[in-house]
Parts: sequence; C-alpha cells; structure tokens
Amino acid sequence: MPARGPVALLPRTPAVPIAEVAAETAQARPTGVGELDRVLGGGIVPGAVVLLAGEPGVGKSTLLLDVAAHAARRGETVMYVTGEESASQVRLRAERIDALAPELLLAAETDLATVLGHIDAHAPRLVVIDSVQTIADAATDGAAGGVSQVRQVAAALIAAAKKRHIPMVLVGHVTKDGGIAGPRVLEHLVDVVCQFEGDRHGRLRMVRATKNRYGPTDEVGCFELSDSGIEGLADPSGLFLSGAVDGIAGTCVTVTMEGRRPIPTEIQALVAASALSNPRRATAGVDTSRTAMTLAVLQARHGLQLHNHDIYVSTVGGARAVEPAVDLPVALAVVSAMANRPLRAGIVAFGEVGLTGDVRATVGIKRRLSEAARLGFRRAIVPKRGAEGIDVPGIRAIAVGNLAEAVELALEPGETAATRS
Repeated sequence: MPARGPVALLPRTPAVPIAEVAAETAQARPTGVGELDRVLGGGIVPGAVVLLAGEPGVGKSTLLLDVAAHAARRGETVMYVTGEESASQVRLRAERIDALAPELLLAAETDLATVLGHIDAHAPRLVVIDSVQTIADAATDGAAGGVSQVRQVAAALIAAAKKRHIPMVLVGHVTKDGGIAGPRVLEHLVDVVCQFEGDRHGRLRMVRATKNRYGPTDEVGCFELSDSGIEGLADPSGLFLSGAVDGIAGTCVTVTMEGRRPIPTEIQALVAASALSNPRRATAGVDTSRTAMTLAVLQARHGLQLHNHDIYVSTVGGARAVEPAVDLPVALAVVSAMANRPLRAGIVAFGEVGLTGDVRATVGIKRRLSEAARLGFRRAIVPKRGAEGIDVPGIRAIAVGNLAEAVELALEPGETAATRS
C-alpha cells in the first residue's frame, strides 16, 4: 500500500506577478539613532525581527531603551518588555538617560502568553523584548532559556511580528566563547542579527550586523557609553587618537577598516631592556600572533636586537586593530620606540608585512587615504601593490615594497639597525 502524502489545499491568497507586489511595507523607518540606522541599512523594516546580542553589562538595554524613547517621542506606541529587571529598575535607567516618554509602555513579564496579550491590547508600533532567553511558554517543557523554550518563544514572537507588521527587537545572551546562546536556529529565524561589542571598562561600543535581509553586513555603528546614556559617534576619531602623536617616539597612526568604515587608530609601542630569560611580549587591542610575527621579521630581516627587550604594543582608546594592514604601523612604532626617535610629522601608515619583509597590498586604500586627509595628515606610507593610480587630494601616498623602505621613509633622520640594513 503506497504511503499517503500531504493533501493539497486551496491557497487563501493566490499567487500574483512579482511586479504587482506592494513594496511600501518593506520600506525601512529610521529609528532616530543614526549609528544604528547605518548598521540596519537605513532603519528598521515593519515586521522585521532584529536579534541584538552582546555580553552582560555592555549596554544593550541602554541602547534599546534610547531607541524606544526616540520612537515614542514621535508619537508611536512602543512596548518595552523586561524579563530580567523589575519595572522600577528600568524606570530609573530611563530617567538617568532621559528616556521617559508618555507613549513608551513598560511591562515586566516572563510569560509568553501574557507578552502576546500585551501586544494585542496595545497594538504597538515597536516591541523590545529584553531578553528572549527570559521568556517562557507554559505549554512547552523545560526552563526558560533552554533550547526548546527559546525556539518556541522566538517562533511565536516572530509570527506575531509578521502578522501585525510590527518591528521587534530581541535581546540575546552570549556564551563564554562570544556566540549567541540558544539554538542555532534562532539566528536563522530572525531577519537581522547584530553583535554589540565593546570593553565594559571603556567608553567605546560598536554594533555590527552579521546577518541582514534588508541591508549590508559590512557597516559598523560606533557609540560612546557614559553615565548619562549612550550616544552615537559619527566621527569616532577623537577616541582613538591621543592628540599628541607628532614628536613622540613609539607612536604611529594608521587607518583600519571596520566593514566599509575607515577608523583612524593610534598604535603605541614601548621597548625596554629586560633582565628576564624570556622577555615579556604584551599586547592590547592588536592581534598577538601577528604582532609576534612582525617582531620576528624585524629581528631576523632587519637586525633589530629585540630578544633581550620587553615589548608592549597597544592601541589608544580601547580600539581593536586586528586586521593584517596593522602590521606595518606596529613595526614602525616598535622601530621608533627602539631607536627613541619619532616618526616624521603628519604621517600615517598601513600595510601587511610578509615573513620575507615585503609590504603586501591591503583593501580599501583609497578610503583609508581619504579619511587620513580629512583628519589633516599629509603623507601616508602604503603598499606599492594596490596603490597604482590612486590619487587623493590633500595627502601624498608614498608606495613602498618592503619594510626597510618604510622605516627609512617614516623615521626622522638618524641611524638605526633597521635603516642600516
């Protein structure tokens, strides 16, 4: 006897030509927070579900409370559901960051059916769930935050958002490894996945999209977190530059790329004689393994005696500069610190350093140069390959093929082991 298959049903809505489908419902609406709109692709789309994940204490709730307040001040009804804090705790935070608005409704709930009832009763234009791991469905086995609970809760909330065309933001927890807690299907169900990053001891916060059905995934939003709230940084260069680069040994300015966004970053290095059999190598904000390879190239290819020195390399302002293009500024900062001579005034550098000492091509050279010129830098040391035909007004690009050329052109006049080589 043949197995029975699914029975065909008459569709409730007939299929229509794609050109006749209305596109207005998929137009993004600005959130009022420019840096978040940059990441989302212009705003949040009605019916879209955004998952915002980050470490505890990084500022997720503060950012979303600010977003909710902006929407409420436009006259839109906003529902903020908190499952982790009491309503009074959220109210105190809203008062501190000036997010009190009459249209901002607050509910402290952990039951899924009650949350859906709030949505039905108030018909909000925006819903924030803080967080999805604290909501539980009474009809599903397991404790809140478990795999089955998170899957069921997320599916019910997403269905409500799609049915009512309500944009919804879900806050997600992260694991020790930095991944989003819960089943992997959670990231597949939502429309947008954003990571909220930053050192909890610093001011800088970054939001980047790892999945976006409505916009790019190579944009980064920069924020500054303070006691009075969170504020978008359209120009974050002030956080990453000390303001006193010229004339100081051991410093080199570079321009890193966060997605499509060029961000100026200052690299600082300190080289000190060591009495230890294994000298210290400490880094902050840069890639440790790439820094170790760059130091090995300086010693093996250019004669710098680094084996008996402690070396410390760091970025300014808590910036993360981990791309290969940071190799060259790290090398120049170390050489400058070793020689106790500053780099030439008004110079920036970027490029990947190979194990043979060559300077390799990197991406986004023109964007990096444009950002450096905007900030007033006059010269840039760039890889020879990839810089052909690039001309940016206000800055002179000096193309180099190897590290020895870069050191000779970047350092103030004088002799070091690297320049002799």
